[in-house]
Amino acid sequence: MKKFGIIFLIAIFAAGLSGCALNFYKGKPEQEKQIRRLTSEVEELEAAKRMLEDRLAREIRDKEVLLQSTERGLVITMANDILFDSGKAKLKSKSHPMLKKIASVLNEALTDRNIGVEGHTDDVPIKYSGWKSNWELSTARATSVLHYLIDECGLDPRRMSAIGYGEFRPVDANDTREGRARNRRVEIIVLPKELTKKSYEETQSKVSEKARTEEESRIKEEPVK
Repeated sequence: MKKFGIIFLIAIFAAGLSGCALNFYKGKPEQEKQIRRLTSEVEELEAAKRMLEDRLAREIRDKEVLLQSTERGLVITMANDILFDSGKAKLKSKSHPMLKKIASVLNEALTDRNIGVEGHTDDVPIKYSGWKSNWELSTARATSVLHYLIDECGLDPRRMSAIGYGEFRPVDANDTREGRARNRRVEIIVLPKELTKKSYEETQSKVSEKARTEEESRIKEEPVK
């Protein structure tokens, strides 16, 4: 079962990185080489995931952190309530131990991986906190996490990126309190090796720019109160 899971993840990584499924019928030596490389990469991420599960056992139990292996890489999702007060982008001091645990694994087991930090909000419009929109708030929160990982935890800034998506990448419906809470989050993404920092930043910036444009259009269309 474990081997099947690894091969399944390899197929996901390969499809995500190349834009098509692996061709197992042509170029067999090259494919075998690619499979070995991807197997090693997936096993490295799975080992890091196990380290995180061990060090973040309490946070995972309390649903403050969620770990997922996806086609995007290893995704570490942190609940907003443990990181920030409502409408704020300054990290709570109680989030520091959790971030240090995460950084310890990134520094020990994943030293050659690029890291993306992504901020997300719910769809409740900004009114009183001073931010222009949820887009700016989510970006500021992602940047706050990035700076802490670099300045206080020693991560190499050359492999770090930060970006905000506002409300435009929800993981749940925004029509319930629980759904909105799930959407307010920061994600740390351990990127696949083939995905360079530059290509990641270019792709994510396009998505984020679209989110910003949609947010500004919505604000302009809102009636003046």
